[in-house]
Amino acid sequence: MIRSDLHIHTVLSPCGDIEMTPLNIIKKARELSVGIIGITDHNSTLQCSEVKRIGEREGAFVMCGAEITTREEVHAICFVEDKKLTLLQDYLSSHLPHIPNKTEFFGYQLVVNEDEEIIHQEPFLLISALNQTLDQVETFVHSLGGIFIPAHIDKKQNSLLSQLGFFPPGLRTDAVELSPMCDPEDFFNKNTFLKDQRIIYSSDAHYPQDIGRANTFLEVANLSFEGVKEAICKLKTGL
Repeated sequence: MIRSDLHIHTVLSPCGDIEMTPLNIIKKARELSVGIIGITDHNSTLQCSEVKRIGEREGAFVMCGAEITTREEVHAICFVEDKKLTLLQDYLSSHLPHIPNKTEFFGYQLVVNEDEEIIHQEPFLLISALNQTLDQVETFVHSLGGIFIPAHIDKKQNSLLSQLGFFPPGLRTDAVELSPMCDPEDFFNKNTFLKDQRIIYSSDAHYPQDIGRANTFLEVANLSFEGVKEAICKLKTGL
């Protein structure tokens, strides 16, 4: 069983702390024995490759993806194989509205290297909603063989339940995510219609100290994208 935290933001997310650099994230994960991490910046994958590179060297497996905001303002964490990451990024770039980021209000959106040198500063606000529906995002991610997980569904904002008020029939999820603040027993008692959903727990870390504060233990036979995907699909449903 490998301890995993599949929802981590970097300095690329405007809400991510300046200390959430690739090297700091990997160091913290290794310190806490978190063997698998997911890099999920808002509507962008541009920081993934550097975190992945450092993780390979330091012994942490990195799942590459993004936390996508749909037209309904539902958040979903999505992962694809490394060789398909460019396709996911092209999709995100083509559907993100070109609203200039105001750093004084929202924060910087930076891609940095291991030495914390700025490689790129994203000009458009990444926390905007894509002009794609929840169904369209799910369909596209799965067309790439990816993993689609509605994020922090227990939250009162930007969750599938808060935005839609119901779980859409026919929506193909690989799992659903609960936040660190959730009381799972109480949540499932109130939402019995979710009893057939596989569950992951993630930190949604925006600060180094948040990494690993919620975890999912995965039984991974082969430490690869497909191996992690298979382990998620074998998680138990409900409580």
